Amino acid sequence: MYLLGEQSTIADALINRLQGLPAQWLEGLEPCGPALDLEATEDLMAQLPDDQLFLLQEGVINGYFGIRALFYWQEGDLIGLQRGEDWADCRLCSDGPLRLQPYRRQEVFRHLYVDARRADQFLDYLLGQMAVLAHAVAELKPREFRSTNGFKRVEAGEVLIHQGDVADHVFVIIDGQAEAFVDGHKVGDVPKDEIFGAMALFTGEPRNATVIAREPSTVMLIPGEQFLSLTRNNPKIAHSLIESMARRIGQLNKQITQLTAKNA
Repeated sequence: MYLLGEQSTIADALINRLQGLPAQWLEGLEPCGPALDLEATEDLMAQLPDDQLFLLQEGVINGYFGIRALFYWQEGDLIGLQRGEDWADCRLCSDGPLRLQPYRRQEVFRHLYVDARRADQFLDYLLGQMAVLAHAVAELKPREFRSTNGFKRVEAGEVLIHQGDVADHVFVIIDGQAEAFVDGHKVGDVPKDEIFGAMALFTGEPRNATVIAREPSTVMLIPGEQFLSLTRNNPKIAHSLIESMARRIGQLNKQITQLTAKNA
C-alpha cells in the first residue's frame, strides 16, 4: 500500500524492493484456489471472501476514503490485510482488469510464523510500507509545516530581522528585549512577549525594519503559514497582534511629532 502522488527517489527504491517480498514468503504455500480474473470494479473487497488474502499478479488497485483516492497497490503486493472496523471507510477500486491469487488468511500467517526468516520478511514488508508512506507525506506536506515552533537564544547585538528580507516567520520575545531600526534609525523598542515581524507577512512585502536584540534574549519563531492559520482560528492572538501594531504605530506617531517640532 503506497500513497498516491510523486514519490521521492528513496521511496521509489523502497517500493521496488517491497514488490518482491510477498512472493518470497508465500513460496511453498499452496493457493486455496485458482487465480481470480476480475474486471474493473468500484468495490473490490465486496467481491472477495473475508477469510482470504490475495497476491496481486496483474493490475493496479486504488484505495479510496470517501471520494478521495489516497493509496494504491500494484503487482506483487498482498491484498486483504486492510480488514476490520478501522478500514470500514476504505474502498478498493480498479480501473482495469485484475488477477488475484488467493490464499487462506490463517494458512498464510501459520506459514509465516513457523519460519523465523519468513516472519522477518513479513515484518520487513510492513515496516517498509510505513517508511514509504512517511517519505511520501514528507514530500507532500507544505514546507512551512514540517517543523513546529522553534526557540532561539540570541546575544545582545544579534540581528533577528533584516530590513528588506522576505517574511517567512513571525517572532515573539520570550525573554529579553530588542530594538527596531529603519534605514539605520531607531524607531521603537520590542519588549518581552511582543509579537513582531507579522506586518510584512500580512502584506507580502519585504521586511520594513531591522530588529536587533538589545540584550541576551530568547525568541520563539513561528512559521508564517502556521501563524496566519492561528490568527484566523484564535481571536485572542489576533487581538494581541492588533494591540502590538497599534502600540508600534503610536510610537512612530510620537517620533514624527517630535521630529516635526524640532524641525519647526
